[in-house]
Amino acid sequence: MKIQDTVLAEALPESLLAQLRSHLFAGREEIRAYVHSFGCQLNVSDGERIRGMLREIGFTLTEKREEADLILLNTCAVRESAEDHVYGILGNIKHEKVRNPDLILVLCGCMASEEQTSEYVRKHYPFVDIVFGTASLSRFPQLLLDHLEGVKFACDTGEYDAMYEGIVPSREHPFKAAVPVMFGCNNFCTYCIVPYVRGRERSRRPEQILQEVRELVRDGYREIMLLGQNVNSYGKDLPEPITFAQLLRQVEAIPGDFVIRFLSSHPKDATPELLDTILDSRKIGRHLHLPVQCGSNRILKAMNRRYTVEKYLETVDYLRQRDPDFSLTTDLIVGFPNESEEDFQDTLDLVQQVQYDNLYTFIYSKRRGTKAAEIEDKTPDAEKRQRMERLLKLQREVATAHYQRFLGRTLRVLVEGESKREGFLMGKDLAFIIVEFPGDPSLIGQFVSVRVTQTRNWAVEGVLVTPEEEQQ
Repeated sequence: MKIQDTVLAEALPESLLAQLRSHLFAGREEIRAYVHSFGCQLNVSDGERIRGMLREIGFTLTEKREEADLILLNTCAVRESAEDHVYGILGNIKHEKVRNPDLILVLCGCMASEEQTSEYVRKHYPFVDIVFGTASLSRFPQLLLDHLEGVKFACDTGEYDAMYEGIVPSREHPFKAAVPVMFGCNNFCTYCIVPYVRGRERSRRPEQILQEVRELVRDGYREIMLLGQNVNSYGKDLPEPITFAQLLRQVEAIPGDFVIRFLSSHPKDATPELLDTILDSRKIGRHLHLPVQCGSNRILKAMNRRYTVEKYLETVDYLRQRDPDFSLTTDLIVGFPNESEEDFQDTLDLVQQVQYDNLYTFIYSKRRGTKAAEIEDKTPDAEKRQRMERLLKLQREVATAHYQRFLGRTLRVLVEGESKREGFLMGKDLAFIIVEFPGDPSLIGQFVSVRVTQTRNWAVEGVLVTPEEEQQ
């Protein structure tokens, strides 16, 4: 039995299922649901669990919004532009609601968790039927029943309950799976809305996580991504505390051929125990995404990041001393309020010193509801854009030189799909490096060996190596 077909008895009582199906299937043989998740991988993971609930109720999932009987938008709130995008989509869906008055329209996720959203939607988008926040995910079936029984605007943005574990996801990917290990964040970075819409940190019990991973490995999944806003602080809130490093070792002990990855890590909680666990492992990716955000201590303090550049570099140095080729990626914000040229130069110096394999870069965007939004910003937008161009130019130079360390090496690669180049496949190795090579699509979902013959500033290219060739 596939994990996505498991019965959801704990989350959806039979009595509730019967009532829902009685309403939904009156005079209809099929009902279709369209689910779209915006934003981060945790949002995508929530969307998979929502899809699982809908399938258990009896919906057929569709990728075509226009043929759906229920449309659910699982929203992101990290930037105001993301919210504006959703409101634009709602405006378009209004016409579909006019054409089909029985269409059920649902808005959920981080955006729906903000205090003002439900009232704003009720006033400006009265054709929306159901609104619920991240804390109310498991109560969605009851909200759906309330709507079907006549509640005009079914809304729940309340507190978390204990039913989440009974929701089994309908996964969108056949061999890569995300497994949340915790939810929420306690850090309150001044630019970030996440603690306000996801709540405080709450860790899942290790036995629940391990059971989910065992079922995934049993069903042939090759990559397990452990997710949390700050996985490094996992387990501190449990009745019997456990560290994230201890959890990783328990996941690694599960029999099977799979790779373990995780997101996201906060530098202040990257302990030597965690670093040693990664370095000593055969299954955990030899890669750490360690968001630094800025190379200036002055700006880091204004961001409330609670570490210094010097402390961050201690972590980098420890990893590189044990493994000079260890892969590091990071997030960087350009143009935080009143970032000076000196502050920005500190960021460039850090990029040059660390030699990141990849950067995820953002020009600072004011986010209503955060502390940073209250800061008067005197740095012109044009200057921020110019700084971003300089940063990306430097990273291209750094990555071009740094990727050359792979030339001639044979990498173990999980084949993820076909490349944009005809006849080529692409995947990632244990260090999360993108690898392209000529190959047959039948290899997708398998581990293969690739000898690197060329490098670029974002990926490497190579040729397949047979087991016999590897042994020579």
